[in-house]
Amino acid sequence: MSDAYETLAIADQDGVRTITLNRPESLNAFNETMKSELQDALKQAERHAETRCLVVTGAGRGFGSGQDLADLKGMYADGGAPDLGSMLRDGYNPIIERLRSLPKPVIAAVNGVAAGAGCSLALACDLRVATTKAVFVQAFVHVGLIPDCGGTFFLPRLVGLGRAMEMAMLGDKVTAEEALRVGLVNRVVEQDELMNVVREMATKMAAMPTKAMALTKRLLNQSYGNDLEDQLRAEAFAQATSAQTEDHLEGVRAFMEKRKPAFSGR
Repeated sequence: MSDAYETLAIADQDGVRTITLNRPESLNAFNETMKSELQDALKQAERHAETRCLVVTGAGRGFGSGQDLADLKGMYADGGAPDLGSMLRDGYNPIIERLRSLPKPVIAAVNGVAAGAGCSLALACDLRVATTKAVFVQAFVHVGLIPDCGGTFFLPRLVGLGRAMEMAMLGDKVTAEEALRVGLVNRVVEQDELMNVVREMATKMAAMPTKAMALTKRLLNQSYGNDLEDQLRAEAFAQATSAQTEDHLEGVRAFMEKRKPAFSGR
């Protein structure tokens, strides 16, 4: 499947699909091809019934270094600036929106620098596991821009408003250890342990009741905009839906029979 993409590598194992950003020579900076291919890869992962958990990582020393400015060089040649708003609406925003709405858990395996749009991509995933060498940088301010790709949405929700202001306005590097301390990542592991730890976590999640997890993800996302009454109503609807799944019945049977459930994702 990897042969279908120029800038991505795709691998499937035990219900887990791994998408690897594969431009290591640029620390996996985004060019137009990568944005288009990542949109398609996420769409295919959503449609692929055997994929029950998704992992996003980077090849080489970086997770993702943001927009490839060399890709935009010609647009600045006449002294003007490109339409970055359209670039976001057409290129980046569909990626972030699909990650958040994907009815399967998504884990970012942050193997190195995550800067700019690369940092925002990691924040948009459901869980983040980083190596001790990973760094997170909201680098936009260094080129006179604002955090995009959902950065202004995810940062304050993960680390609080004050810390988000600091990261966004100063653009300083945040080490993996500091990221763990402030809640930006879920775990920090040694470099050579990253993919083993992530694979173990992803395989565990792929064997869990997929539809219940998808509904949980949707409810947690909705909770930012709902008041308590709306959230209680949404929970009741989602619980009624969960109760009709095969996995719920299997879970109850397994509990009564005192055995480990064998969830099918249905």
